[in-house]
Amino acid sequence: MPATGLQALILCGPGSSFPTFTSNPDENPKALLPIANRPMVWYPIDFCYRTGVTNITLVCPPSAADALTTALNTNPFLTGLPHPHPDLVAPHGLDQNTGTAEILRLPEIRELVTSDFVVLPCDLVCELGGDRLLQAWMVKAASLPDLLGDGEPPYGNGGLGVWYETKTASPVKGEETDLIITAPLPSPAVPTSKDSLLPHLSYVTYSMPKDSLDDLMDQKKGLPIRHGLLRSHPKLRMLTTHRDAHIYILPKWILDFIQENERLETIGEDVIGWWAKANWETGLSEKLGLKKVIDGCSEGSETNKSAGGDGASTEHSGLDSPVRSHEHFGSPTVTSAQKRRGDGLLVKSKLSTVPPILAYIHPSHADAPLLRRVDTAQLLLSVSLQLAKLPSLEETGPDTASLFAHSKKVAYPEGIKPRTTITRQDCLIADNVMVEEKTSIKESVVGANCQIKEGAKLFQCLLMDGVVVGKGCKLTRCILGKRSEIGEGSTLTDCEVQENLLVEPRTEDKDSKLMSSSGLEASEQEMREALEDIDEGDGDNDLLG
Repeated sequence: MPATGLQALILCGPGSSFPTFTSNPDENPKALLPIANRPMVWYPIDFCYRTGVTNITLVCPPSAADALTTALNTNPFLTGLPHPHPDLVAPHGLDQNTGTAEILRLPEIRELVTSDFVVLPCDLVCELGGDRLLQAWMVKAASLPDLLGDGEPPYGNGGLGVWYETKTASPVKGEETDLIITAPLPSPAVPTSKDSLLPHLSYVTYSMPKDSLDDLMDQKKGLPIRHGLLRSHPKLRMLTTHRDAHIYILPKWILDFIQENERLETIGEDVIGWWAKANWETGLSEKLGLKKVIDGCSEGSETNKSAGGDGASTEHSGLDSPVRSHEHFGSPTVTSAQKRRGDGLLVKSKLSTVPPILAYIHPSHADAPLLRRVDTAQLLLSVSLQLAKLPSLEETGPDTASLFAHSKKVAYPEGIKPRTTITRQDCLIADNVMVEEKTSIKESVVGANCQIKEGAKLFQCLLMDGVVVGKGCKLTRCILGKRSEIGEGSTLTDCEVQENLLVEPRTEDKDSKLMSSSGLEASEQEMREALEDIDEGDGDNDLLG
């Protein structure tokens, strides 16, 4: 892919939704958990290269920087990435609780971002070509003067987010969902091609996570819909089983918008949600300072310092619906540079308007490209097993193989003893795996350097690197952390086993998270403080009668 000129930020969070495997997020960050034997962060990096974005930066807390740096320099999947390799930034103000919008407010990130940019989570698995998303954004949300001009205000580039259906043929229990309310774009004058994403685009008018929606409905005894929304968009589509993929194509001016509004903590709920509402709610764009930002008059804007960058004088409030505002530009302002070039395409409007934020709703049919966030153990297992079913390059050849196909289903066949059963069509066995006789491995992913002892049976399991499964074990729908060991004769079903943990022989367990208690014991001082709190609480209850 040719370079696009955009930058990409991949946010590598702490992995609080993987407590069994990221109990020490500094040494075992979520971004390095394996999905089908590749590090999790490999997938969004690969997505960027396929999009044509090569200016890629991984953003992580300082405490996790060493682990990620080591992986980037040693993991064969990460060292085998094309050049230029991703950079790593660990801002001092970033910790495990920093919100995604707050990350974009950090000085190191503001200095780093010099153009429109893409934000991705480290847990994204996406077969969809990012170049097609980028093309859809440029056609429907980007401003030609902004793309080709001198970067002066008022700004016209909008944004694009991605949502996907969670209730698929193989739904994952407990997967998070979001509320998104969309309005249709104007019908195109010219028919679109078959593979175009444009028919799947719409305006975002309202967006929030499902748990926030539940709280709102409990408080209001229903979902309040403002009249202004219905006046601006008579036709609305409300989706409650979709999920925000956290793929965002954002204009550079969004950094100033976030800087102007300190209460914005997350991109998905706060930035996208308020931006969408500002397109139809009367007066909201001025309250949020959007008009100042778009005109280049905000305190954080660098445009004010550039020659001729004092912003366009305007009386327009920027409160129109995007259906109206983004299609009509008003009187043009022609700069001297444009006059010299005679380039009328780069003429900007005097009237600043709130650029649109669009949604790409990924189709849910069986043949649709895989698009999923992998942020729980259940999703880690489900997506890994789904990818394990892809035919290898050895089977299909490079021309027809999937983007995520491995070169071989069994990377080290010499390690497989005779009289074993491995269903190769739905298994993935990494390098240097030793499998003894009379074992059975079905619908499973086995990481590098694992040992499967005689008579063991694995069904729908995910084994990370260096796992030892004892003689005669029976494991069903289990995830085993790095270098864990399962004692012989054990039977585990729907269990998660922490890294480096030894499970005693002949253990029988179901629906459990097997973790070490090391480091979890309370100190004497902590126990005294807890007892004092209890005593104080009892006293308060007595006083209250």
